[in-house]
Amino acid sequence: MLLNSVEQKLLFQHLPGIGAASYWKLMERSPSLASVLESPPETHSDIFSDEAQQMLRELQHTGENCELVRLVRADLEWADRHGIQVLDTDHEHYPDLLRQIKRQPPVLYVAGDVTQLSFPQIAVVGSRSPTPSGRGSAFDFSKALAASGFTITSGLALGVDAAAHQGALACQGKTIAVLGTGIDQVYPRRNKQIADQIVNNGGALVSEFPLGTVAHPGNFPQRNRIISGMSCGTLVVEAAVRSGSLITARYALQQNRELFAIPGSIHNPLARGCHSLIKEGAKLVESADDIVSELNGFLQLKWGQLNLDKTADTRIIESEIVANDQEDVVLQQLGYEPTPIDVITERTELPVGDVMACLLTLELKGLVANLGTGYMRIRHSEAGRAGLSFKSN
Repeated sequence: MLLNSVEQKLLFQHLPGIGAASYWKLMERSPSLASVLESPPETHSDIFSDEAQQMLRELQHTGENCELVRLVRADLEWADRHGIQVLDTDHEHYPDLLRQIKRQPPVLYVAGDVTQLSFPQIAVVGSRSPTPSGRGSAFDFSKALAASGFTITSGLALGVDAAAHQGALACQGKTIAVLGTGIDQVYPRRNKQIADQIVNNGGALVSEFPLGTVAHPGNFPQRNRIISGMSCGTLVVEAAVRSGSLITARYALQQNRELFAIPGSIHNPLARGCHSLIKEGAKLVESADDIVSELNGFLQLKWGQLNLDKTADTRIIESEIVANDQEDVVLQQLGYEPTPIDVITERTELPVGDVMACLLTLELKGLVANLGTGYMRIRHSEAGRAGLSFKSN
């Protein structure tokens, strides 16, 4: 029986009672998924239920004619027809930050621009029933952060999540929604329009759950680890002391991510969760600039380490590595002195999210540098020095 790695992982997803935790427990004791499939199901009776063991026996007996295999391939065909990409942990677009967390999702379903998963992200989370002030803060912070070049990641829930996505969309920035359902089951339904806007604006919807998975309370804490895991920092806007937002915050701390919280009135019960986080070491923030200034140096270092030192040695001319018309338009508006992002956006007449995406790509290619006050071109003779300067920061 010939199943590729993605098919094998999807097959395990369809076994009753098997999730990411069970998958990685199996991987800790077995050399490969293939070896698990070939071994007697009772070998792992502490992980596989009786029903799952029976399904595996049928698989071993009937091979590719098994109902389980037909189900997996039907899912892949549906995903292909609807433009859904299925990424396993070996896929080039599986986000690197997510690979670093404990028991990362074996498979991700992605609708929209899959490259956004690897762009710098800020998670924005909070109450499903925020105060008007909290809703406004989520919108305003997300709009400013998206305009500064961050992709805004949240969970598409009512309240703060929806406001965060809408804030990013308001400035034509990028945003990612991580679902607690299958990629084909947008929840809550009233946010379907936001989900469509996210994809149409160049963002993405992400889910680790099999197609057809409906909303279940246990899914949402599980999806929260993806929200924080893909992001370099998490912002908590309003949250009660016992809330899903604080679960996301705990994940962020466990994953060694930055944690930010907006303070509120001592009389607001939805501020108590944020105050608790601040007492425990989360950074108190009063504006999006507080987050940008905190993460800017870190991001520059990481971007520099990714590719700039490699591209410095390629000696490829600009015309060969500028990949598309938008990158060319942005590059043509830059000189050898720092130019602020808002000026570049005005000159190019492109959405700010597209401008930031182009600038990041051009920076990774070693064609431009971010000096904090703006972006500038790098002369070919200076490219090597630019790469070294990032390393020494």
